Amino acid sequence: VKRNDEVAPPNLQLEERVSSSLNPFKGLNQHKSSTDIPKPTQKSQEEKHKEWDSTISPKEDKSRLGQDTKSDELNMLRKVQQERLQVSHKSIPFTANQFERDRSGTETQHGRKACVHENKMDATSDHDPHEDDDDYPNRHGERHDPAGKTTANTPTRTLEEELTFLKRFSPTRYQVQIGFVPNMKVPAEIIVNDGLEKLLLQEFHDSCCAGEGGNSFIPALRQAANVAALPGIVGASLAMPDVHSGYGFCIGNVAAFDMNDPNAVISPGGVGFDINCGVRLIRTNLTEKDVDFETREKLADALANHIPVGVGVDGVIPCTEEDLDDILMNGVDWAIRQGYAWEEDKEHCEENGRMDTADSNCVSKKAKRRGLKQLGTLGGGNHYAEIQVVEEIYHPQAAETMGIGKVGQVCIMIHTGSRGLGHQVATDALTVMEKAMARDHISLNDLQLSCARIQSREGKEYLAGMSAAANFAWVNRSCITYLTRKAFKEVFHREPDDMSMHLVYDVCHNIAKVEKHVIDGEEKTLLVHRKGSTRAFPPHHPNIPKDYQSIGQPVLIGGTMGTCSYVLVGTPKGMSETFGSTCHGAGRALSRNQSRKRLDHEEVLEQLRKDGIAIRVASPKLVTEEAPESYKNVCDVIETCQEAGISEKVVKLRPIAVIKG
Repeated sequence: VKRNDEVAPPNLQLEERVSSSLNPFKGLNQHKSSTDIPKPTQKSQEEKHKEWDSTISPKEDKSRLGQDTKSDELNMLRKVQQERLQVSHKSIPFTANQFERDRSGTETQHGRKACVHENKMDATSDHDPHEDDDDYPNRHGERHDPAGKTTANTPTRTLEEELTFLKRFSPTRYQVQIGFVPNMKVPAEIIVNDGLEKLLLQEFHDSCCAGEGGNSFIPALRQAANVAALPGIVGASLAMPDVHSGYGFCIGNVAAFDMNDPNAVISPGGVGFDINCGVRLIRTNLTEKDVDFETREKLADALANHIPVGVGVDGVIPCTEEDLDDILMNGVDWAIRQGYAWEEDKEHCEENGRMDTADSNCVSKKAKRRGLKQLGTLGGGNHYAEIQVVEEIYHPQAAETMGIGKVGQVCIMIHTGSRGLGHQVATDALTVMEKAMARDHISLNDLQLSCARIQSREGKEYLAGMSAAANFAWVNRSCITYLTRKAFKEVFHREPDDMSMHLVYDVCHNIAKVEKHVIDGEEKTLLVHRKGSTRAFPPHHPNIPKDYQSIGQPVLIGGTMGTCSYVLVGTPKGMSETFGSTCHGAGRALSRNQSRKRLDHEEVLEQLRKDGIAIRVASPKLVTEEAPESYKNVCDVIETCQEAGISEKVVKLRPIAVIKG
């Protein structure tokens, strides 16, 4: 783990092989420190330029005042869920009653020790190597359900018998029926096509057939079913096409809980550790002709110089403790007042860039300390800033409405979240909720689903702290947008407004929010958990911007490094069948360890160069972890959502430059 004042050195061997003009590490983390950059105030444009010549000044018009490592989930779960399903290659144990957990780590009644995950970390540093992971526990030494061995009175089911609980009732939808795991209150439903189904079932098969004495993990199918057993859940536990195994909830899980049910729960595992990890899209009036390969390299350098990337790198946006409390309470409003965002940006953010359920007092001092120096930082893992061009248009009306209706038009996509602050909020909540579960006698199929009743003190405090972390994430992406506009100004010698660098939309895909939905013909107030899934509200919904009312909410789906991304819109069918939700990306097909073993980073970089993509990364290891081969085909994921009717394609975007941590 790098300390605050350390920057990972470039890989010298790689530099020797890549020419200076194509060096993927060139310019990374060479930006000024926060102490060198004055905090913008509401001064005249001329005064601001005198203070900081390279600063983007807010538009003079009065209307304007002024985005990890996704963990190796499968590998991690193999470690923390030791002998979860210790089986032969012919059968799978099924336990009707949960085994007794010993939280002290001593022997259980089945002669097994509780499994403890300890994250090795420098105690003097507030940076965590997994702080940008959507789904990785840290620090607090969290104890996990060790499950149990097959015993004489434990009924078993063969793989074939297990699969009888999986019923297909449409070309894109499968149902995991009640009874697959204990205490299911609703079914689990999985949205996949034939190709994605094979990956899902392979994961299930691999987890169940690890061999006698081998380690295993909880596959996404079983995780979605375990969520269906949580108190207060309504409808179904849903999994989007990019589904894969995660922490507690699978990645791609959507689950809604009745706010009026006194037993209904809220679960940090249903949000993820990178709270409000999300995506925003900025459009321009530039075209691909304006960004030849040389210009792409300059833009990549400029972005890498201005946007701090990687774990352990401090931000360049000044932020005091008072500022941080303001950010946690007011979100994007703070960025607008300080000149880091345009007034119109707020209108094109989900929730207008601010969750009013936030309370900064519910964010611990440790979480605040971790976030204080991370404002305006990209982080690591699958987080990125990417320059893209519109390649295909499927819905001309919607594309024109969003201002991205020309093939070849240049856009910028930013993907990051709440960094270490959000990670600490989740970590803190898990510790507290273990005690709340014991007090309220909440039993779970998997302790990674740690939760609290929504109306309990612990539930309310987590919702307030999570909302505050979400506000921080929106401000973080706003500040990166500020730095992106600054980089484009530096390269093109034009003001951002002259290049029409407007925000198309900003969506989050790790969140829990209070929403109104119709269940069995009755409107109910629900707490909807979206973990690795994106809100996708239909046309005329009151919670989407006025200028998008006729087309529906924009949905931004980032592809993998070197592959295409998509813009979608929500649909009425999605609103009624998936709580207004759709996918969030491609979803991993290989674990990070598998990617590093199978792929060569030099070959990946060479292929990106051949494809005309300029790239800057902080670590060569990351190149293989985030290579296209490590993920599912994002086009298959999008087509499945389209066929299922839960979202509709608008445009396809092709990358031409990418910055990653």
